[in-house]
Amino acid sequence: MNLNERLRHISLADLAALGLQGVGYIKLVAIDKAPAYAVFAADGTQIGALPTRDAALAAMIENGLEPVSLH
Repeated sequence: MNLNERLRHISLADLAALGLQGVGYIKLVAIDKAPAYAVFAADGTQIGALPTRDAALAAMIENGLEPVSLH
C-alpha cells in the first residue's frame, strides 16, 4: 500500500492527532493569586507557566512549538 492509499484509510483519531506535537497556545492563568501565562499543548495539556506573555511565547518558540491563536 502506497502513501496515498494509506492516507485514504486514516482514522478520524489519527487525522485529528496530525501536527499536535508542533503547536500550542498561551492562556492567562492565576498561580497563587498572581497572573501568569501558561503554555498548553494542542491537546490541552499544560506544559508550563511563566510570568509574562513574552517569556511564554519565547519559551514556546525555543522549544519548537508553533503558537496558534484561539478565538
